[in-house]
Amino acid sequence: MADVLTPDPSAPAAASRPAARPPVDPRVRRARRRTTRTAWLLRLVAVAYVLALVALPVASVVQHTFADGVAPVLDVLTSEDFLAALRLTAVVAGVAVALNTVFGVGMGYLLVRYRFWGRRFLSAVIDLPVSISPIVVGVALILVYGTYGWFGGALEDAGIRVIFSVPGMVLATVLVSLPLVLREVVPTLEEAGIEQEQAAQSLGANAWQRFWRITLPTIRWALAYGVALSLARSLGEFGAVRVVSGSVAGESQTLTLYVNDSYQEFGADAQRQAFAAAFVLMTVAVVLIVVIAALRPEEDKA
Repeated sequence: MADVLTPDPSAPAAASRPAARPPVDPRVRRARRRTTRTAWLLRLVAVAYVLALVALPVASVVQHTFADGVAPVLDVLTSEDFLAALRLTAVVAGVAVALNTVFGVGMGYLLVRYRFWGRRFLSAVIDLPVSISPIVVGVALILVYGTYGWFGGALEDAGIRVIFSVPGMVLATVLVSLPLVLREVVPTLEEAGIEQEQAAQSLGANAWQRFWRITLPTIRWALAYGVALSLARSLGEFGAVRVVSGSVAGESQTLTLYVNDSYQEFGADAQRQAFAAAFVLMTVAVVLIVVIAALRPEEDKA
């Protein structure tokens, strides 16, 4: 009886020992290996794709820009034609981004918060400028605001010249970057809903107070990304601006037109001018991306 009641000394050790894992099916193991190989293959393809389309052209621009050292590049960046093109680009892009920001936020709020006849048609029309060639946008502006266009003659009689001047370049830039802010703001407004705005309205907040204290903080990062995209698109616009500007050096020549006109000329100096201006445009685009990517995590942590 004593032998029967005495506990087995090995029992606690056996109880505390973790259960053995069931053996992995060889077919599962082979499938995992195949999945890992496929994942690595897809990564290599993606990296090669990015290198071929982005990294190598960017590296080529940098190499050609500084092939003769820094001094020739500084000479280009301080030349009168380059500075005139830079100022005009800043004016055109700045006005276009400001207009698209106001329009994008207002139209986004209208499309999300209100239901009306023709709403889907309006949303589709807004995307039309980025669905067609920028050259077509420029030609359309000439047909409307040119000397023999619908409104061009009357505007010129009033002393307002649109085509082959800054207003036409601003209009072309606004049109090609029209939906970029809007398409960033709309999903954020849809996700946020209207509960907070309704609560603020029930507490007596007017429309402006609800916008500044609720709507704008809600869409701030979507708006920031939309503004960055719109600015990058405005700085890099070529086709539509080419049609309506005339591309006169020092007067109606943006940086993209400066790059094109310089590259088409013969001689090492012209090529150097083209690559230096292209490097400036590329640097501005990279800075915009880095700034937005660096600021967002800090805001999320706060």
